[in-house]
Amino acid sequence: MPAMSETPRNGTGPAPGNDLPEAAKILVAGGFGVGKSTLVSTISEIVPFHTEETLTHSGIDVDDLSGVERKATTTVALDFGRITIHNRLALFLFGTPGQDRFWFMWDELAAGALCAVVLADTRRLPDCFPAVDYFERSGLPFVVAVNCFEGARQYPAETVRRALTLGPHVPVLLCDARRRASVRDVLIRTVEHVLHLETQPSAYA
Repeated sequence: MPAMSETPRNGTGPAPGNDLPEAAKILVAGGFGVGKSTLVSTISEIVPFHTEETLTHSGIDVDDLSGVERKATTTVALDFGRITIHNRLALFLFGTPGQDRFWFMWDELAAGALCAVVLADTRRLPDCFPAVDYFERSGLPFVVAVNCFEGARQYPAETVRRALTLGPHVPVLLCDARRRASVRDVLIRTVEHVLHLETQPSAYA
């Protein structure tokens, strides 16, 4: 798969420069079944690493499958992928497990991260609240990316922002985790967000 050298349609993508790190770690977080593993697999230029296990009947009373009844596997540790931007910056993507019983791992996964993408599903929007709360408390910059599932009602980004009570400094994006171009745009926008905060850091202070 070729390197992700494209820039957004508005031409404002981060230009290569000495101020960019050679590698950056980005977390991909969100609720159970929201599409984190799919997002990492879609964009990774290497064979992604997944720690998925088959869902069993013993987990029926533990994992809420409402809205994702056809889901057969679950991430129990992390997803990992890599994508290169502008031949100067490599993004290492770490997908977090979505179930609350695995939240104890988040501090380890967040260590050294540049920023995060919180993936949201409007059919189960409250499921992304813990991720939003975690990054707001930790001060790690993040964006919210709404994964637009087929058959799900579509809402404008600002409607999602109000529902999540997000401040104006948090970008809310619409995406399709199955489409590489869509995931690419989310990651580029995420890096742009961090670069912008370097000049206006007070939002996460």
